[in-house]
Amino acid sequence: MKLTQLRCILEVHRHGNHISAAAEALHTSQPGVSKQIQLLEAEIGFPVFQRKRNRVTGLTDPGREVIEIAQRIMGDVENLRTLRDDYLDREKGTLTIATTHTYARYVLPRVIERFIKRYPDVHLGLQQGNPTQICEAVEAEQADIAIGTEAMRPFPSLTMLPCFPIARSVIAKKGHPVLRAKKLTLQEIARHPIIAHDRARSGRWKIMEAFCKEGIEPHVRFGAVDADVCKTYVEMGLGIAILATVAVDPAHDINLRARDASHLFESSPTLVTMRRNSYLRGYVSHFINLLAPELTPEVVKGELRRGASTQTAGRRKRKKESE
Repeated sequence: MKLTQLRCILEVHRHGNHISAAAEALHTSQPGVSKQIQLLEAEIGFPVFQRKRNRVTGLTDPGREVIEIAQRIMGDVENLRTLRDDYLDREKGTLTIATTHTYARYVLPRVIERFIKRYPDVHLGLQQGNPTQICEAVEAEQADIAIGTEAMRPFPSLTMLPCFPIARSVIAKKGHPVLRAKKLTLQEIARHPIIAHDRARSGRWKIMEAFCKEGIEPHVRFGAVDADVCKTYVEMGLGIAILATVAVDPAHDINLRARDASHLFESSPTLVTMRRNSYLRGYVSHFINLLAPELTPEVVKGELRRGASTQTAGRRKRKKESE
């Protein structure tokens, strides 16, 4: 059994059972990937993947267990490399952060500024996406950590640590009637066209759910990609927006005003997401601590170990139920 074989089955799984896409990601040929999978299946004595007319269509029941084990093995191999790097030079390395536009634009700049002063030789990289996409980046080992709100689907292989909440405000052009309303209510907000986030963001669902519970159907004029795009159209007078309060910058948004709406819409927790049982270099732990002081290195390490134990217990329970 070779690590190359484990890499192949993991990449096929990550790429939705497409061997050609996995081969491209591994910089090898499709027949080469198929051969490695066949060798692994011959050695363990059962198929990892279900097939139909020579096409991979999904995982077999034991194949799901193989994927979880392979993820742990490859994770531990990466942990050894990371431990080596941390031991040889604690002040140098890379840190790739997957995050949403709101965090990249309004939450992280001050944190990154402080981090760079402390670790000038660490190369930082930012990847932007919606909450689900940034978790997928961590899961696929394309990013070290993700910072954002709730994803639209579960990620069993990841640990998500909540820290500070993100409250919401109504954003309107200066002089807009909603800013003069004596009492801000859902009914008052629904009187005006709304520029909303796109449907891939959990914040939009929370906002729509608040209206739905009261039997109100707001007029969503259209969905925008991120907070800055929403604000552009609000400033044009095309509607109002319900955004994270932190997304309003008084120094730049001189034609906009924000009105607190935390009593109307549930806040979203900020989540720091990592691969379970992963080894975090010292500077990664320091970055997390700069973002959320309560997430000390000891707390983070404890949660990662706890998450790995929970995953192992869940696997044993599923195996027992299937017997």
